[in-house]
Order: sequence, then C-alpha cells, then structure tokens
Amino acid sequence: MAEELMEEASTAAAATPFQLQFDKPIPFQIKMAEWNPEKDLLAMVTDDSKVLLHRFNWQRLWTVSPGKCITSICWSPDGKIVALGTEDGLVLLHDVENGKMLRRIKSHDVAIVCLNWAEDEPQSRTDKDGLLSYEDRTTRFFPPAPVIPRIGGLSSGDTGLADENEESIQEFSSASCQRFNILCSGDKDGCICFSIFGIFPVGKININEVPIHVQSSESKASYQLQDASISKVSLSGNLHQLVLLCSGKLIDIDNLSHSNDISGGLHCLHLDTSIFFNRKNELHQVSQQASSIQDLVEVVRASISMMAKQWSSAMNLFNEKFSILPSLIAAHGMESSSEDEFMSLLFGTRTSPALHQFLVSSLGEAALKRIAKSVDSAGRELRVVVSEHLQPAVEIISFRLAELRGLARWRSRFQNIGLDEKLIDGVTERIGMLVVQVERFSRVTATVLYLFQNFFSWVLKCVKILLSEPTDQVPAANSEFVVLFLKFLLDKDPIKQLLDADQRFECELDTARHLEQLVVFGGFTDTQFLERSLMKQFNELEESLKEAFSMPFTTISSQIHCQELLPLYPITSSVDLVSTCTLTSVSFYKDEDSQHSGPSYRLTDYICFKIPDGSLNLRNCIGVIKDFSNSSTSTPSLSGFLLRIPDEYECVDLSLYKDSQIVVLLSERSCSDSPGRSYIVMLQTENFSFVPLSKIFPSDIYSIQELAALELQLDTDYGKVRSIPHAVSTPLAISASRGVACVFSSRRHALVYILDEDEDEDEVSDME
Repeated sequence: MAEELMEEASTAAAATPFQLQFDKPIPFQIKMAEWNPEKDLLAMVTDDSKVLLHRFNWQRLWTVSPGKCITSICWSPDGKIVALGTEDGLVLLHDVENGKMLRRIKSHDVAIVCLNWAEDEPQSRTDKDGLLSYEDRTTRFFPPAPVIPRIGGLSSGDTGLADENEESIQEFSSASCQRFNILCSGDKDGCICFSIFGIFPVGKININEVPIHVQSSESKASYQLQDASISKVSLSGNLHQLVLLCSGKLIDIDNLSHSNDISGGLHCLHLDTSIFFNRKNELHQVSQQASSIQDLVEVVRASISMMAKQWSSAMNLFNEKFSILPSLIAAHGMESSSEDEFMSLLFGTRTSPALHQFLVSSLGEAALKRIAKSVDSAGRELRVVVSEHLQPAVEIISFRLAELRGLARWRSRFQNIGLDEKLIDGVTERIGMLVVQVERFSRVTATVLYLFQNFFSWVLKCVKILLSEPTDQVPAANSEFVVLFLKFLLDKDPIKQLLDADQRFECELDTARHLEQLVVFGGFTDTQFLERSLMKQFNELEESLKEAFSMPFTTISSQIHCQELLPLYPITSSVDLVSTCTLTSVSFYKDEDSQHSGPSYRLTDYICFKIPDGSLNLRNCIGVIKDFSNSSTSTPSLSGFLLRIPDEYECVDLSLYKDSQIVVLLSERSCSDSPGRSYIVMLQTENFSFVPLSKIFPSDIYSIQELAALELQLDTDYGKVRSIPHAVSTPLAISASRGVACVFSSRRHALVYILDEDEDEDEVSDME
C-alpha cells in the first residue's frame, strides 16, 4: 500500500509540483524559522539560540547570539524588526539591517512561547480617522532627541535600550509611529501581553483568571481555565478580535460536578479586543508620546549614572592623594585640620612640617598636575553630558508631558483609555522640578570646577616655590576663591551630593518663603523640592510616570473579555498536557463573500491543529476550524472538518497559507534504517465540506467530537503534492507574501520551494 501511495504521489508531483529553488546544507540544527513579511529574508533560531538571517539566495546577512534561550520569534509588520521571546520573559527587538538590539523589554516572568505582531490594516480605517489624526509637534520645536551618552569608554549601565546602536533607536522610534500596530506575547503560565509599537505595554491578561461565560438559548454557564499555558495567539488585522490556543484544565464554575466530564487538553478562546479598534487613534497618540518619554527617561538615567561615574573617578584620585595630609598632621603631633593648614599657608604664615612634607614629598608637582587634569577632564565631560544629553532630554520630556496633559483634559476621548488628568498634572509638575534641578546642577558644577581650578593653581604655585626655595614660609596671595574651596569643598562634595539619591539639603528660610508665595502665581505646589537632590527628583519623576502610565495599562486590560470557548481535544494525562508539542496554526482572511466594506469588513479565522494519537479516539488526524471568532454572534457559522492522514505517513508540521490554504509536511514512517521519503502537501480548504458545530449538553459549549474524519488521498484533487527524497523535521516556514516554503531535512539541509509556480517535468526528474 505504501509503495502504491508513493507512486501515486510521485505521479501527482510530476503533474503539479512545487518548484525547488535550492537545496543548501546548514551547519546548525534549526528549531524556529520565520519569513520576513516584506522582504526575501528568513530568520532562523538554532538549537543553541543563535539567530541567523539569510537572504532568499541563502546568503547569510548576520548572526547574533543574544546569550539567552530563545523560545519564540516573529517579525514586525513592516519587516524592519525581528522580535525574539526568551525563556526568562524578555522580548528582544533586533534591527533587520545589522542584527543590533533596539529594545529589551521585560514583559513576562516566565518563558514567552508565542509572539504575534499585527498592524492596523488600511481597510479598517474610518472617515473620521483623518479628522482625529494627530501630529507629533515635537520635531517643530526641538532638534533630534538625544541619545545615551558614551564618554571615555564608560558604560552607562543597563537601560533597556541598545547600547551600541543609538541611530537605529531614533529610526525605530520614528518609523514605529507611522502605522498603529500591536505586539502580542503569550507565556507558558497563561499570560498575554499587548504592546503598542512593540515597546509601550498597554494591556495584560491572565487566561487563568479570565471568566469564560458561555451563553446558550436556555442558560448561561461559566468556566475557568486552570494551569493554562498559551500555545498560539493571533490578533486580527482589524484589531477587533484575538484567537488564542492554550493547553490547560477547564473547570465548570457553576457546576463543579460536571468538571470531571471535561478533561485537560487544548482549548481555543476568542477574546474581544475591540477596544484597540475603537480607541486606536487615542492609543496611538498616547503611546507615541509615552514611548518617546520612556526612551528619554532612559537617556536621563544613563546621563546621571555616567556623570556619577565620571566625577567619582576624579574624586577618588583627589581623595587618595589629599587624604595623606591628616595622617602626616597626626604623625607630627599636631592637632590642626587640613583646612587649618591650608588657611595658614594662604594667609602667609609659617608652613608647618606636615604640610611642607605633604606638598613637597607626598604630593609633588607631577601628581598635582595629574589630579588637576583628571578633575578638569571630568568637569568638561559633565558639561557635555548636561548640555548634549541630560538637559535636552528633560526639556523634551517636559514638552511631551505638556502634550499629554492637553490630551488628558479631553475627557470624552481619553478618559476611557485611562489617561488620568490628575496623575498627568502631577507628572508635569515633577518634570518641571527636574528642569530646575538640572539648571541648579549645571550652575553648581560650574562653580565647583571654577573653585577647583583656582585651588589647584594656587597649590601648584606653592609647590613650585617650596621646591625652588629652601624655606618653610610661602608668600601666598589672599584669594576669596581658595577660602571658599577650603570652607565648602574640602570636606563636602556638592556635585556628589546632587547625584546621591539619599542626600537632603537645607533650604534657607527666605527661599522657602518665596517658594510658598509663588504657589499662588502657578508655582510648584511641592515647595520642598529644593531640599532634594537631582537623583532623588529623577526617582520621584519615575515613580509618578509609572503610576500615570499604569492607568491606561489597567484600563485597557479590564476591557478585554473572553467571548467564546472551543475545546479542541482532550489530554488525559497531566504529564502529556505539559509535554505535548502542539502543532497549530491560526490566520485571519478577509471574507470575499461579505457584504460589508470599509472599516466593518468581515474577517474569517482559520484554525489548524494536529490531534495527538488516542485523543478523541483518533489516530494520525489534523483538524481545521473556521469562523470561530464569529461564533458568539446572532448567526454563528462555526464549522470544521477532520482529516485523517494515511497510516504510512505522519504529520511533521503544518501551516495555514494564503486564501485559506493549508500546507502540511508529511514524513514516511520507515521501518528500515534508511531514511524514508517526505511530502509537502498544499490543501485547498474549499475542496472539503465544513460541518457546522453545535453545543453539547450539559456543558453548553461547542464540540468537535461529532465530526467524522475524512480520509486524505494523495492522488486526489485536494491540492498539490511534492515528493521530498529524504526525511524532514520541524519547523516548516511559510511566507504567504512571497509564496515560498522552507523545509529542513533531518540531514541538516534547507530546501526552499516556490509554492505558486510549477516547474518543468524534466527539472523534476533531475531533482528527484
């Protein structure tokens, strides 16, 4: 029988085969692969979590090693960014041009097992979208946003932004704001996160905590998932609905006695995400401002961190040398302080033996020049960071928050997405305080550096005189700047204090009274802000930003509801429930027969999945369901069919293709040591009879158990069949936009097929 089927399949392949573009050896074992939606590029993840990018001709463009276990992959809708999900819950966004990391976002606490990036399709836009469109006016008044400072080879620390690709950050930020899109990520603990432009978190739900209400003509039942793990998520192009597949146990909340009738297994859920469509203009505007603000906050954080490191390095050298003087004073049996010794020298009195030894022997001219150069260099770098990074970032944040403040006052539009006017007002005041703190820091820095310069100049003159003349008395000029240095800087470091979050300053009584009077004229309501350091003020700004931006996150999350439930197949063993590798595919297609047009056009979802052997008393079967997301409407059209694969073959992988076609990868079950043949099959779903699904009693939920399995015959007109002369393995990478498929053989070869073109019979014979 197997030989007959193989011969029939080969005959069919010769009649209508797929064109084999090339067969290339690869030195890696591939565990994930995804085609770029806009370009002829294939991103692959190896078993050791290296990410490779190849052209269609198999030219490798780059390889990156994120240093983490990659568990999922997807492309941005414009094909400019590849998103990677990691085992520890991070989303890594990499630039398609060079593989550099653009963002590192902590979205989950556990492994991210699936990613889906959906973009607002042009057909879903309404006439009023043009009237409500929003222009980002920041570029009118400000130069390009500053980037993370990089001075003297120092690292600014972990900021969540790319450390070596600041230009790509700006390009990514500007490009991501052109078309509204949402990145969906699902983890193994049942959480789904939504991020606008892939960077601004706007919602999160836990499937284990979402009530599932099932409405029937006679009653209403409530269910809840337990120990659910997300397998697949797919957001529709019109942003109205999300279909997800998850494994877990289903519990009947209303009647626990019936819970035993529904075992754990793979379930399909339809979530209502119409809030994204209904408020996409508002969400676009808020996320555009908020994501830019978050980027600039990272620039401020990195700038403060960089300045603290630079100044600390210079002060460590200064303190290392000048800390010797107190020891010398004590060794000579004197009770004076370092300040007293320098004051005596300043006013022309006799130089003590301790100070003389310190200046001539311990310090010396060369060491003093080295310290002065270090402090001067640190001061110049501080001024650069403030003028080119810190101050511009703070000013742009202030402008963008003012824009958000104006939006928050449009309550009819923005209150429904959680933009709280009171919270935004609080953040706006705090950024104003930070602007004042940056100005104060700039002035204090200039004063401190000027005093240091005068002090070093005077001490250097003293050292030169002591070295050239055998005298213990130095005629030094009286200088008010040296006095100020000795009084305020020898024991205190104002720059360090301003960069210390725990430092608190005393505000003069007149200044405090003046600040209180300014409140009446629109001044800051918090009149004690001058008592805080620059770092403390920045920390308070971060806290208020977190609180303000969490409101849209919470509000949107609360408006995402579960509309329908469909158990696909049961898994009796809890071990199997965790370990089963689910082959699934979900896609949305525009309904060509729909009478709707414009923003209300109708989408039909298709769900394809492999059923584990023994489940539903079936073996070697795949299931296809369509129109699940419309099953909760007044006229549900949920239907499906089961397809039984011949026993001689097993389904290695499957994927939905364009026009609701299904591509199935089959491998021959070989009893001998020699590897068997494989087949790539494209099935036309229109050639199969979809059977309407009905709800079963007493659970009132849809069931596929009544579907009869159809027999797949490789020699029929169900679709195209192509023979592959060796065994294949997962994954199967399909590109609907390019019409190609990449298959990986067990002998580490990559085979790329053109799905929509036929090749000549002579070429087929040569290849086979």
